[in-house]
Amino acid sequence: MTKSGYPYPPDEFDVAVPGGAPVGVHRAPRSGWSSAWPFLLVAVVCAAVAWGGITLLSGGDDPAEASGDPSASASTSASAPASPSTSPGGEGGEGDEGGESGEPSQSSEASVEELVAAIDPAASYMVFNTGGTVNQLAASSATNLEAVGIPNVEVSTEPAPAGVDTSALSANTVWFGEGREAEGKALAAALGIPESNVAKNDAVSASPQAAWVFMFTAPAN
Repeated sequence: MTKSGYPYPPDEFDVAVPGGAPVGVHRAPRSGWSSAWPFLLVAVVCAAVAWGGITLLSGGDDPAEASGDPSASASTSASAPASPSTSPGGEGGEGDEGGESGEPSQSSEASVEELVAAIDPAASYMVFNTGGTVNQLAASSATNLEAVGIPNVEVSTEPAPAGVDTSALSANTVWFGEGREAEGKALAAALGIPESNVAKNDAVSASPQAAWVFMFTAPAN
């Protein structure tokens, strides 16, 4: 390079020495990046090697879990989507129509078969055609009771027992005697009579029958 093309001002390195050669050659100062990048490269390589080693030793599992870091496990659990509820109520818990399993919910009330199975097979009953209609409600009611397994059902030709006041009754009703609640509920369930119309009565307790049925309208079943 000629002196005219040398871009730097003269300094002590340009002083000639015996033999005609310069003492040194001017070098531009190095930038900070050129000094720092070798160290950054070494740090990145070391980190990559360390990560690969931990992954290999842990069998491919999350290194944070392999190292026993509880905060990492908690973070993973918190970010995982919640599984859908399986509680009764269909999809996502909406409503109470059997849940995801598709199985119908059990009724809180016992079935007619269960109620009939709980009664005394030797008990007897009397059915009265209290409504005064000509369609023989008592007879059809007795037939319905026998059809569901309730035996010993008698049909009265009178609207009520002699000397018993039934003037307060206006709907199909069951009266049962002392200790005969099971029989009364079974009769009511078999004839579709609501439990609000089933009651204990002392007159029935003094009679040979376990329960009396007073019919005003056709049986619901």
